[in-house]
Amino acid sequence: AQLKGLQKSQILPTEDYEEAMEMIEISQMDIFNLLDHNQDGQLQLKEVLTHTRLGNGRWMTPQSIREMYAAVKADPDGNGVLSLEEFKQLNIRDFHKYMGSQKVKMSDLVRNSQHTWLYQGEGAHQVMRSIRQRVMRLTRLPPEIVEHSEPLQVVRYDQGGHYHAHMDSGPVFPETACSHTKLITNESAPFETSCRYVTVLFYLNNVTGGGETIFPIADNRTYEEMSLIQNDVDLRDTRKNCDKGNLRVKPQQGTAVFWYNYLSDGEGWVGDLDEYSLHGGCLVTRGTKWIANNWINVDPNKRRQLQFQQEMARYAKEGDEAQNEWTVDKSYSNVHVEL
Repeated sequence: AQLKGLQKSQILPTEDYEEAMEMIEISQMDIFNLLDHNQDGQLQLKEVLTHTRLGNGRWMTPQSIREMYAAVKADPDGNGVLSLEEFKQLNIRDFHKYMGSQKVKMSDLVRNSQHTWLYQGEGAHQVMRSIRQRVMRLTRLPPEIVEHSEPLQVVRYDQGGHYHAHMDSGPVFPETACSHTKLITNESAPFETSCRYVTVLFYLNNVTGGGETIFPIADNRTYEEMSLIQNDVDLRDTRKNCDKGNLRVKPQQGTAVFWYNYLSDGEGWVGDLDEYSLHGGCLVTRGTKWIANNWINVDPNKRRQLQFQQEMARYAKEGDEAQNEWTVDKSYSNVHVEL
């Protein structure tokens, strides 16, 4: 990974944020309804906080929301709650201008790390091939699924690095496409997600301080998105609240964590997104943390997944390299670097 070179996992917000936001065609009423999770006609701080994309790449906290409200005079009574009438009086452009004017440090972002991708397909270095074979044995998934999944992602967190709690994949609805099958099936869809059925996370070194993998709500009896934020404590915040999560895994060189991001559909296939798989990387307080991720991609739409596998098998048999290039792993073969 060092030979190949790493890139920032998340870049600082661009200066044209305000212009980009103004191009989004959505009404003020639609924005309010999107944010009003419980549809009670009022926006609480935690309802706004759950929509992290509104932060221009910045991790929003209760304090940063209050500062934004004060700057644009959004909350005249200062109670931290916006009524529909108060929201209607606002100029949304003022929010965009405020966010665009903020100086953001790497520590303010959702993710502060560097990463690269290492090719694991045919012809890859024996170490890469060996890891893939071990993942097959661990997950007991068929080779035709594992071999056409994403390559190995290697990630470095320096001191101060973190990754706030997130899901590795997204929910799949009838109008959602999976990244790895969409070209084969030739179906258009308004939404797309990675369809990462399985995550295998490898710890590549012992971390001097911090850097645990946190599962904030593992083993909870119930899941409610709004309950992740209580009394200004956001369980997703891995810089401040890792000690409050249900499960923490300490990095230990040569070990790995393996979990499913989707539930079973009860018929032997991939079902709904498992919301309890919410996880993050705790703040590295001393030293450096190295990990690697192997994601196994499976389309919850069984027909699309089987069509994808059949097409890949046919092209592999014909030796048609040109047709094979859209597979996720194959697209990285041209940047493979010998170890």
